[in-house]
Amino acid sequence: MRLENKVALVTGAGAGLGHAIAARFAAEGAHVYITGRRADVLDQAAASVNGRVTAVPADSTSTSDLVDLAETIRRESGHLDILVANAGIIERADLGEISEDHYDRIFDTDARGTMFTVQTALPLMPVGGSIVLVGSIQGVKGLPGSTTYSAAKAAVRSYARVWAAEFGDRGLRVNVLSPGPFDTPIIDGQAEYFGQDPAQLRERMATHVPLGRLGRPDELAAAALFLASDDSSFMTGAELCVDGGMAQV
Repeated sequence: MRLENKVALVTGAGAGLGHAIAARFAAEGAHVYITGRRADVLDQAAASVNGRVTAVPADSTSTSDLVDLAETIRRESGHLDILVANAGIIERADLGEISEDHYDRIFDTDARGTMFTVQTALPLMPVGGSIVLVGSIQGVKGLPGSTTYSAAKAAVRSYARVWAAEFGDRGLRVNVLSPGPFDTPIIDGQAEYFGQDPAQLRERMATHVPLGRLGRPDELAAAALFLASDDSSFMTGAELCVDGGMAQV
């Protein structure tokens, strides 16, 4: 119970990696607030988790939604010990085919949304709090079709460096959790770009991973728990890559 009596927020937790992180935090004793754009999906996610989970529909690109979310946490719990800024999207487009709408969608969610999520939650966080930004190894790797996504995730990595310097005297830690390829539904949405069905794409991705397989969501959740808990109490401004070695060798 490494998070016993802690209050945590995990954004974008309706499915996939965010859901796995929220479930692990709840299992470790935290009261977990989860957000997502679709209330029905969010309610199902909350019902599937054993522990104290509160679902609050919110869009990370909406500052008014973020303000309402922070007020809900303040009113019900009084403070926030852990923030996992996980909400994000990925859409692939080659240079020459990037539209303004595509650019805006990626940066509004992955870069702007992350920044304002943290800024809005900051007044709720006490000394010793932990902020975990979910980045991606694509922030440092050049993969086809990832111009906007890689740039947005590189921005997330930069946030952690700056905020670690800004918040150090407040005792707040800020770290980045950067996953490689994980076996989640997000792969299905990329299959068309690569001209393969989802099963083929999963097999192809696994061949690029030194460990020879895709990650499991529970493996990322374990890493998120490490960064959120006192186990990482002397870490800030760092990036923890959970990628089977894909960006490391």
